[in-house]
Amino acid sequence: MITRTKGGTEVPLWRRPRVILWAVAAVTTVGFLVALEITARHYGLRGPLTTEARELVYPPKSGFLLYASMGLMMVVLTWRQRLVAAGVAVGIDVVFLLVRWASGYHFDLDEGHPFGNGALWVLLGYAVIAVTRRTGQERALLLKGVALGLLLMAGRKTGDTWLLITSKSRPTVLDQYVATADHALGNPSWLVGRLVNASGPVGTHLLDYVYAQLAVAAVVVALYQLRNVAAERRFPRHHLVRTFLVIGLLGPGIYMIFPVVGPIFAYGPGASGTGGLEWAAANLWPHTPTPITTPHPMLYDGITPRNCMPSLHTAWATAIFIHSRKGPRILRYGGAFWLVATLAATLGFGYHYGADIVAGVVFTLTIEAALRAQARGWDRSGTRLVAHGTAVFVALLLAYRFLPLEMARLPWLFGPLVILAMLSVIYGYLRTTSRWEPKPVPAPRPEPQPEPV
Repeated sequence: MITRTKGGTEVPLWRRPRVILWAVAAVTTVGFLVALEITARHYGLRGPLTTEARELVYPPKSGFLLYASMGLMMVVLTWRQRLVAAGVAVGIDVVFLLVRWASGYHFDLDEGHPFGNGALWVLLGYAVIAVTRRTGQERALLLKGVALGLLLMAGRKTGDTWLLITSKSRPTVLDQYVATADHALGNPSWLVGRLVNASGPVGTHLLDYVYAQLAVAAVVVALYQLRNVAAERRFPRHHLVRTFLVIGLLGPGIYMIFPVVGPIFAYGPGASGTGGLEWAAANLWPHTPTPITTPHPMLYDGITPRNCMPSLHTAWATAIFIHSRKGPRILRYGGAFWLVATLAATLGFGYHYGADIVAGVVFTLTIEAALRAQARGWDRSGTRLVAHGTAVFVALLLAYRFLPLEMARLPWLFGPLVILAMLSVIYGYLRTTSRWEPKPVPAPRPEPQPEPV
């Protein structure tokens, strides 16, 4: 198939660099999902592919996420096409709801939502339309939109599968090491946990909603960044969804290296039906800080995800905050609120230690710097920034693992060092990326004209 000419020479479609890159990315993604599916089956679990396929018929785990994914796809559509797509999705959901009601089907709202199937059907429908009814640039643009929506859904399913795999493949956890090192930071999870408990049910429900709907907040920011795609017929070089997906891809790999369950599980009664005092080292969270003793790996149940180091909720909320900075005032305020509320939830619910939060911030800024450097073309400043962020992240993990007692016994030294290490990455990111921003060019002033005689 011939698509264009270059210097009078016809270039086949399969030799175009962008097509090759997209093909490699697609094959790699499919291969990764298949491998994850096989691994999950080995542990007797459903993988991301079968879980997503079930949501074509069964109540989805997150209907909000499915509609948010459809919203991302619709950035490539005209307003008329968006209204038709939304109407079809809602109509399909109404049909599913009526069929379930008529057949007497009941399900637990904690395990699924009564809507969302329609959004998934519309996404797959537009994939078929792109292949059968579009050609050239229009087909490529629509396929990119569909891929963006499907990747967001697949990222969620992949993350859920990874969490289950960590619980099955990592029987011991390193919470005692992180809890000991956290003394250098003043045990912030214990402090914020008491504050959240004192806030009562209103504060608890608000933070729980913010914590659970992080992906929806990300879609709001992403939709603002991608608002001109339909008019310009192209995607920007860098946007929030890229950062979100890479964080979700790399983060679980760290979980496998540094398995940690969190304060409420290792030092409390557990949550969401997992953990329990029979697995906890002691019943201390959030009222009694852990004693400073020599830490050891500890056995934990085969259900609770080892998903603390680094805090990916902090990482994603930090990415939302960064990408909301160039939006309107309400978006900037929203990004700041989501970051603060997410930090309060991760610490206050006992899901993370302070050490996890610091690692999550460094993790995000390093990934964001790498993606921005790749989008604009690598140079020395970008390489130096990514290398610095990587070195700080690795140093934090090594310190948490091999120097926890020293950190706990010398908080006046190691606490400031940990914070300064994080601040150095923040400062380096701000300093470097500000140089990458295009400088405004002043409008030329008209030359003075001689007055008529």
